[in-house]
Amino acid sequence: MTLREYIRSSVRKDPVRYNNLHSDMLSARMGMTVGEYILRSLIISCLCGFLLGLTGYLFGGLIPGLLQGGHGGVYNIFNLQVPETISPVSGFYLQAVLAVIFFAAGTYAAYALLMRLPSLRKKNRAVRINMSLHNAVAYMYAMRRGGAQLTVIFRSLSDNSRIYGEIALEFRQIVRDTDFFGYDIVSSIRHLSDKTPSEKLKDFLEDLLSVIESGGNMTQFLGLRVRLYQDDARFEQKQFLSLLSIIAESYVTVFVAGPLFLIIIMVVMGMISSGAILQLTLITYAIIPIGSLVFILLLDLISEKGEKTERFIRSKVLNEYSDVRIEQRDGEETLFAQLAKFDRLRNIVNYIRHPFESFVRDADHTLYITVPIALVYIIATLFVTPRYTDIELLIDVIDDHLIVALLIILIPYAVFYALWARKVLGIEALIPDFLGRMAGINQVGLTIAQAITIMVNTNLGLLSYEIRRIKKDMEWGANFSEALMRFEERVSTPSIARTVTLITKASEMSGQIGEVLTIASSDAKMSEILKKERRSEMFIYTGIVYLSFFVFLFVVAVLMTQFLPVLANISLNSFEGAAGPLANIGTVPVITFGRLLYHTCLIQALFSGLIAGQMGEGSIGAGVKHSCVLLIISLVTFNYII
Repeated sequence: MTLREYIRSSVRKDPVRYNNLHSDMLSARMGMTVGEYILRSLIISCLCGFLLGLTGYLFGGLIPGLLQGGHGGVYNIFNLQVPETISPVSGFYLQAVLAVIFFAAGTYAAYALLMRLPSLRKKNRAVRINMSLHNAVAYMYAMRRGGAQLTVIFRSLSDNSRIYGEIALEFRQIVRDTDFFGYDIVSSIRHLSDKTPSEKLKDFLEDLLSVIESGGNMTQFLGLRVRLYQDDARFEQKQFLSLLSIIAESYVTVFVAGPLFLIIIMVVMGMISSGAILQLTLITYAIIPIGSLVFILLLDLISEKGEKTERFIRSKVLNEYSDVRIEQRDGEETLFAQLAKFDRLRNIVNYIRHPFESFVRDADHTLYITVPIALVYIIATLFVTPRYTDIELLIDVIDDHLIVALLIILIPYAVFYALWARKVLGIEALIPDFLGRMAGINQVGLTIAQAITIMVNTNLGLLSYEIRRIKKDMEWGANFSEALMRFEERVSTPSIARTVTLITKASEMSGQIGEVLTIASSDAKMSEILKKERRSEMFIYTGIVYLSFFVFLFVVAVLMTQFLPVLANISLNSFEGAAGPLANIGTVPVITFGRLLYHTCLIQALFSGLIAGQMGEGSIGAGVKHSCVLLIISLVTFNYII
């Protein structure tokens, strides 16, 4: 019997033992059986155990040297005799025992962690479902007001998973059960209620079942739940800001104040020991970058993503018409080729006439230009730099140019990202007013298309230009839904994508959508309020990051200008004949300490800026501008002030 068959047999014989694991895997949507997951966990655990076992074997080889070296340890009050020498055979046994112990401990720890992984993924999905539940319920309310049945609503919502995220994937389970497993809608909803990781969604589904079974007013129920969940979203935002505040304070304490304290100690200890250089190198090139990346990943896990959304549109190509004769002509291939060439040429000309429009629309496009320029700059710098024999002198010459090359990449990205964010934030801030006015116009009896025509003459700032483009698209033959989708593609943010999807679906179901527009306006207004609250709450922590970095830079500057020069002027003759720690004074490579302190400030500037942007604005891209500012300050301080 193979291992796979044995695991499957064990799961079948004792299903109660793996009941919790099976439930967590279903809620996490892991897409594999319990037996398959256990098999993969065992393989991964054995690999981790092998690596730790190898570590234990190598560590066992160091123990005899430690015992024979006379190092201090626990005082031997029982006068136990330790052999002065350990034979190679007994040393091998010690290494083998430690390898087995480390292997067993590593395998067990990795397996226990993997068994907990489905539960962690389940909790992560629950948070994401709760954050988007009020948007999904608003979408359901819009469709229900138009007379759509629940099955149609769930299928439409699941088709928009790129916009509504995890909540749409949850409702996709209802569509699967009804389409492929033969469940009725009530059984499908009850099945999802039992398996969903979100208690909030479970309560909603149970209340929905009560309304269905009692024959209550579904539209009224959904409308009340939309308003209720909008109020809950503000409370969840406050909890999130509290958690974010704790993380921000932890970062400042652990990776700004902590390394600064260690750096001071390492510089002082460097007077009497060369081992401080290795420790400071680990702090500079390992602890600070790795710790900062961990904080960035942690913020990314707990934050709502602001990435661009995608919309998939089904289209049908009509090659033949029943009432139109198709006539095949020869010799027109060149004309079509000329037309295609003209289209390509027009795109190139449009790009030349408006070169920055592409960069503003997507700041990543700047990398196609700045990265090659930075590489050319680095290659040219390496080509003209003399071949110094002193590696410290070579690094001192090149590192400034590497930072300049990095700024060549980051500054254009930061500028165009800021322009894009300013445009998008300005449009999103005007969306609630736009929806509210459209709701008022629609409620007096005018259609949505007529409301757009009236809204063209209103002053809505940045949004006025987009409204005129929507109206122009409709004049050229596009319907209202297509014009709104093009507006969504031009801006492409999650909040606008959800608003456009809600309005287009409601307009397809009914011409009178004033109440839906009012709900959408309230939802957009609440989202803007939450954004402003987050910016105001996190602004103080962004300032703290800046102040902490300036303190960091000031202390390092004091060490560079007041302490290291004095240390460099101490000659070997000053302590000639000295014994003990003072014997090493004068042999300390001061230039190495200067390089490490400079690089520590540069690395701290880069990651502090990224974390400040992610905390304050919820995006690493927003933190690039902070990184550029701090890098320039560090570069100028170390080259022209110190």
